[in-house]
Amino acid sequence: MVTGGAIGVGRACAVALASSGVDVALAGRNAERGERTCESLRQMGVDSFFIKCDVADPRQIHEMQAEVARRFGRLDIAVNNAGGGIAQSALEMDSVHWDQMIDINLAGVFWCAQAQAKQMMGQEPCGGKIINIASMYGRIAAGNCAYNASKAAVIHLTRTLAVEWGSYNINVNCISPGWMLTHGNPVDPEWRARMREVTPMGSLIPYSAMYGAVLFLASAASDLVTGLDLLVDGGHTLSTYLHPLHRAVPARISPKQEEAGREQDPL
Repeated sequence: MVTGGAIGVGRACAVALASSGVDVALAGRNAERGERTCESLRQMGVDSFFIKCDVADPRQIHEMQAEVARRFGRLDIAVNNAGGGIAQSALEMDSVHWDQMIDINLAGVFWCAQAQAKQMMGQEPCGGKIINIASMYGRIAAGNCAYNASKAAVIHLTRTLAVEWGSYNINVNCISPGWMLTHGNPVDPEWRARMREVTPMGSLIPYSAMYGAVLFLASAASDLVTGLDLLVDGGHTLSTYLHPLHRAVPARISPKQEEAGREQDPL
């Protein structure tokens, strides 16, 4: 199952799993978008259905997991992607927006993971793969204090759950994407150019870059990998760059290809 799977990173994870023959349940708040994505997954030859769920509500999470178990009979892979961001400085931050970020980005991930782990522990054979979506801003700081704090907490929560649940053959890992050109984050061309300049691989992160990461952590290839925070950031977090990085050769992904990648994720 994939939470927040209708668009963006969640949709990319769902597409990657479906491309490998995995039946996928999607959870989210927008039923229309969710149903459209499910239909596109069914066209890939797998079973897919949508569950409306707000991950800030533990009761809805419980109902969501129960429906997945009823429809599929078991749960082998869970991607906890649902989340959001609020651009607000630390001095401007109010309790409503702080609580919203923590409830969605951190508490929502925990309650989902707990429900998923209980399902995985009770099935035969016991075990499964839980993948939490964090962010490179769980490691570096650049404004948006509540978002950064919530994502840093997801990374350490992932390690803690990996320790607790490893004896049940449950792997718990997370993926931290870098700058992605999304519909919700239409960065202007000047900022995008600056982002490329300070990223060693020279481009923003396309949705397709998530495919290999999620398939690795969802498959038997990662059976002995747990507690990992897998960065998919083009190398941005490796250093602090005071000057633009001058490329020796063109980047693998051009600005035109970046934009084309965003258009592959329909609203």
